[in-house]
Amino acid sequence: MPKDPSREAHFPAIEKRYGEKMAYWFKVMAKLEGKKYPEQVAHLKENYGFSQAHANALVMYSRGSESSKRFNTPTDFYKSIPAPQAKTIKAIFKAITSKYPQLELVIAWNQPMVKLDKHYIFGASASSKHVLIAPWDQDVLHEFAPKFKEGNALKKTIQLPIDWEVDAKLLQAMIKASLSNLK
Repeated sequence: MPKDPSREAHFPAIEKRYGEKMAYWFKVMAKLEGKKYPEQVAHLKENYGFSQAHANALVMYSRGSESSKRFNTPTDFYKSIPAPQAKTIKAIFKAITSKYPQLELVIAWNQPMVKLDKHYIFGASASSKHVLIAPWDQDVLHEFAPKFKEGNALKKTIQLPIDWEVDAKLLQAMIKASLSNLK
C-alpha cells in the first residue's frame, strides 16, 4: 500500500510499467465506461497485463474515487456500520486499550487497528452478518481461535456474532501473546 493513499500515486508506475502516458489510459477507460468494475479490471489485466493494484487504481480513479482512504478516524468507521456492530467493535477495542494503553488505535486499510510503534497488532472489521477480529500474528490466531466458543476461525480472521458478548480477558491474553512475539 503506498504511503500516499491517492489513486494518482500509482500513475508514475503505471506509465513506466505499461509504456503509455495517463492520457492514453484515460481514453481506454472512457471506452469501458458503463461496464461493471470487475469487467473493467479484467479488461486491463487481460489486454494490457495490468497488476491488480494498478488496475484498481485506474478503474477507481476513472469512477471518481481519488483516494483509497475512506475513514480518517475510528469514529468515522463506526458511523459507517450498523449500530450493533459498532457497539461490539468499540467494546473490543476498549477491552484491549484499557489493559494496553500504549497501543494506538488507528485506521489502516479502512479498518480500525491497534499498533505499537510501526507494528500492527490487532484489527477488527464488520461484515453484513458478523464482526471479524484479526490478530496480525498468525501463531496467535491459531492458538486462540479455538478459545472463542461462538467464533468461526477463517484463514486470517475469527468471525464472531454481531452481538458477541466481549470476553475482555480472552482478548487481552491474545494481545499479550502478540506483544510477546514481537520481541
